[in-house]
Amino acid sequence: MKTLLLIRHAKSSWNDPDMDDFDRPLNKRGKANAPEMASRLLQRGVTPELLIASPAKRAKSTAKIMAREWNYPRQAILFEEELYLCYASTFLKVITRIDNDFDAVAIFAHNPGITDFANYLTEEIRVDNVPTAGVFAVEADTDSWEAFDKSPKRFLFFDYPRNED
Repeated sequence: MKTLLLIRHAKSSWNDPDMDDFDRPLNKRGKANAPEMASRLLQRGVTPELLIASPAKRAKSTAKIMAREWNYPRQAILFEEELYLCYASTFLKVITRIDNDFDAVAIFAHNPGITDFANYLTEEIRVDNVPTAGVFAVEADTDSWEAFDKSPKRFLFFDYPRNED
C-alpha cells in the first residue's frame, strides 16, 4: 500500500503587491496553520517518510515547518520545480519517480492543480477547493509508485485548518 498526502501550502502574504508570486512568504496565519496541520496528522498516526515540495517560498516554508513537527530532516525535502503552479497531470509525473522504499509521501503544491488532482484520484469524494494548509489523503493498493495511477485507491481523509470535524 502507498499513502499519498496532497498538502496545499499554508496562507501566504499579499503585503507587497509588487512581489513576484514565486517569492511570496507565509503570513502570520500560515505560520500558525502549518504546524497545527502537521500535529493533526500525527494525531491520526500519519507521518510521511518523504516530503516533496514546490520550490516556491510559501510551499517550501510550509514543508519545512511541517518537517520540523515530524522530526523530518529539512535538508531531505525534495524540491521539484515542476510542482510550481502545475496541472494535475504533473503530479503523476512526479509520483512515478518516487522510490518504492517510501510508503507514505507528502506533496506540497498549489491550487488549482492540487484540487484538480485530488478530484482525479477518487470518485467517492469531490472537493470544490483544497484550502491553504489543507490535506487530502488517499491510499493506493500497490507496492509501486509507478503503478499508482492505475491502482485502486481509497479516500482516507480531507482536513484543513478551519474544518469543524
